[in-house]
Amino acid sequence: MASSASMSVPGKRHPNGYVERRGKAGQLGRSIHERAKDFPHYATEFGHLEADTVQGKKHQGAVMTLTERQSKVEIVLNVHEKTADAINQHLSQWLQKFPRHFFKSITFDNGKEFAGWREIANQFDLHTYFAEVDAPNQRGLNENNNGLLRRDGLTKQLDFRNLPDELVTQLMSKRNNLPRKSLGYRTPYEVFMSYVTDEQLFSF
Repeated sequence: MASSASMSVPGKRHPNGYVERRGKAGQLGRSIHERAKDFPHYATEFGHLEADTVQGKKHQGAVMTLTERQSKVEIVLNVHEKTADAINQHLSQWLQKFPRHFFKSITFDNGKEFAGWREIANQFDLHTYFAEVDAPNQRGLNENNNGLLRRDGLTKQLDFRNLPDELVTQLMSKRNNLPRKSLGYRTPYEVFMSYVTDEQLFSF
C-alpha cells in the first residue's frame, strides 16, 4: 500500500536512467519493490548482486558478503569493521576489478552500514535497492550462502576484527568451487567466469 512516506521526490538523474529517490521511513534508499520495473528480466539475467554483512563474536567486526544471482558466486570482503566507510572502501576496490556495467544492481540488507550507497551507485553507475526491514527472504540466495559460510568456518566464536585474509580466501574458494545441481553440476566460479570477456580479468 502506498503512503506519503514512500512517494518519490525530485532528485539527481543518473547516467543509467533512474532518478535518485529518498527511501521511505526506516529505509536507507530505493525500495526493492522498484526493482521489477527497472529490470523486468531480473530473475534470469546475469549481473545482479545481493549484499549483507556477517558479524563475529559479540557482534565484533564483520565481513561483507555479495552473491551474484545467476552464477551463485559468493564474494566475501574482509572489511573488519561494520561501518559505512569500511564497506564503501572495500566494495569500491572490488568493483574496480570489473568492466563498467558488468554488474547491473545491488540489493542491500537494510543495515546502516550500507548508508554510503549513493557513493557506490554514482561511482559505478549501479542501480541500488534495499530489502525491507526484517525481510531476509528478499535476499534469499545471499542469506542462504551466509549460513553456509557460517557452517564452513565463519563462526560466531571468531572475532572478525582480526580475521585473517587467508581464511576468508579459503572459505570463499571452497564455496565457489563446489559443483551445484542447480547450475547443471558446474561450479559457481565456472558459471561466473563464462560471462567474463575481458582477458585481463582472471580473478575476483
